Amino acid sequence: MKKKNNNKIPSLKGTPPGPNAQKWVERDNAVISPSYTRAYPLVVQSAKGIVITDVDGNRFLDFTSGIAVTATGHCHPKVVKAIVDQAKRLIHMSGTDFYYSSEVLLGEKLNRLAPGRERKKVFFTNSGTESTEAAMKLVRHQTKRPYYIAFLGAFHGRSMGALSLTASKVVHRAGFAPLVPGVIHAPYPNPYRPPAGIPAEECDRYTLNWLREVAFRHLVAPEEVAAIFVEPIQGEGGYVVPPKRFLGELSDLAREFGIQIVVDEIQTGMGRTGKMFASEHFNLVPDVMTLAKGLASGMPLGAMIAREALMRWAPGAHANTFGGNPIACEAALATIDLLENGGLMRNAEKMGNHLLSRLRAMQKTHRLIGDVRGFGLMIGVELVRDRETKKMAIPERNKIIQRCFEKGLLILGCGQNVLRFVPPLVIKRPEAERALAIFEEVLAEVEGERTPR
Repeated sequence: MKKKNNNKIPSLKGTPPGPNAQKWVERDNAVISPSYTRAYPLVVQSAKGIVITDVDGNRFLDFTSGIAVTATGHCHPKVVKAIVDQAKRLIHMSGTDFYYSSEVLLGEKLNRLAPGRERKKVFFTNSGTESTEAAMKLVRHQTKRPYYIAFLGAFHGRSMGALSLTASKVVHRAGFAPLVPGVIHAPYPNPYRPPAGIPAEECDRYTLNWLREVAFRHLVAPEEVAAIFVEPIQGEGGYVVPPKRFLGELSDLAREFGIQIVVDEIQTGMGRTGKMFASEHFNLVPDVMTLAKGLASGMPLGAMIAREALMRWAPGAHANTFGGNPIACEAALATIDLLENGGLMRNAEKMGNHLLSRLRAMQKTHRLIGDVRGFGLMIGVELVRDRETKKMAIPERNKIIQRCFEKGLLILGCGQNVLRFVPPLVIKRPEAERALAIFEEVLAEVEGERTPR
C-alpha cells in the first residue's frame, strides 16, 4: 500500500493572479494608499504554517513570513488559542494607564531574555518604528545629548524620527524633509562590498576609523552624541552581515565616550537567526534594544528594552494607548514558549544551515549569485551580473521575485539586488527543498535570458 504524503506542498490552479485576485486588486487600487509596496498581486484568503492560500485557491510556500513576522508560522494553534482565550477575558485596557497581568508577565520574560546581567525595564509599543521612536526619546532625555549616529543602509522605521535614522533607500526620505536634526550616518561594514582599496576583512576597521577620524573630528563632538543606533545584521539594507568583531569594537568605542548603544533587533530578533537575538552571535550587550515583527507571531506588538539605570524618565514623559495590548502580550508569551521550549530556535539554526549550504552549492553553478550570507533563517542572496565587477543584477532580481510567485514561492527583495529568504521557523526539509527547486528553476530561466544592459 502506497504511503500517503502528508507534506502540504503547494499546488497552483493556474498562473496567478487568478480572476478573483484580479478583482480584489482593482478594488484595492480604488481605496488604498498608493504608497503601499506590493511586489506581486498576492491576495491572501488564509494561511497555515508555511503555506498561504489565495482567493483563487492557489497555494504558495511563504518565504517572507509577512516580512519576518510570523516566526511560529501562520496561525499556530498555541498562538491562536492564546489570542482567543485572552479575547474572551479582556481585549483592551490601556497598559500605560492601568495594570494587567499579561503585560507584567511579558515584561518579566523579555527582561530575562535580553542580553546582559544588568536589570532592565520594558516600554511596550505597537510596531518597530514606535520602538525606535521610544529609544530615540529615552536616550536624548536621559543623556541630555542632542546627536545620534546611524548607518548608511539602515532601516529603523518610517515615522519622522525613525525615518531620520533610516538611510536604506532614497524613496523612503524623498519629499519629507526637514527630518529630525542631529543624525549622522556612518558607513556600515559590508565584507562583500568594502570601500575601494580596503580588504574585505578590514571593512569594519574602516568604519571605526571613519567614526574617530571623520565624524568625531569634523562633524560632531563625541560628548554630544546620545546614542549609536545599529542593526546587528542590516535588514532592508541587503541582509548585510558585518565582521564578527565589529559590534564589540563599536561598543568599546561608544563606552569610551559615554555613548549609548541601541541595537535594532526588530527584524533579527525572536529566534530568527537561531538565537533569541542576533546580538548574541556577536557577544554584544546593548544599552537599549528595540523589538517588534516576530515578537507576537503577527499581532501588532513592539518593545523597547533598556537598562534600568537608563529607564528613569518621569511618568508621562512617554506613553501610548495600544502598546502592550493584552491580546498581543498573550500571543507574545505563547510565541516565546514555542521558541524556547517548542524547538523553533533549534529548527531555525538547523534549517538555516541547510538552506545556506544548498544556496552556496547553487552559487558554484549559477553565475547570477554573487554572495550568500546570513544566520539561521535570515538569509540574503546577492545577485550580480558579473562576479568580478559585482555589478548589481537589479532587473534580474525583480524578475526572479515575480516568477517565483507565479510558480508558487513567495520571496521578497532587500537592498537593491538582494533576495531574502525568511521562512517561518516551523519550516521542514520537504518544504525547503520544494522552495529551493522553484528558486533554482527560475534562476536558470532568468540566467538563460538576455537582459538589457
